[in-house]
Amino acid sequence: MDYNAFRHFADSWGLLYLLAIFVFVVLFMFRPGAKKHAQMAAQIPLKDDRSPQGEE
Repeated sequence: MDYNAFRHFADSWGLLYLLAIFVFVVLFMFRPGAKKHAQMAAQIPLKDDRSPQGEE
């Protein structure tokens, strides 16, 4: 596969592939049960965890 053939493939099908991934991710995030998981994930950096091993 030479450069021109690869570029033609990427220009046509690559765009459709990335668009499909984008649509899937958006639909996945707006599904009915996603709010609870998104809120839990948003709170991860704010959790008050114990200090790392060896540090007190």
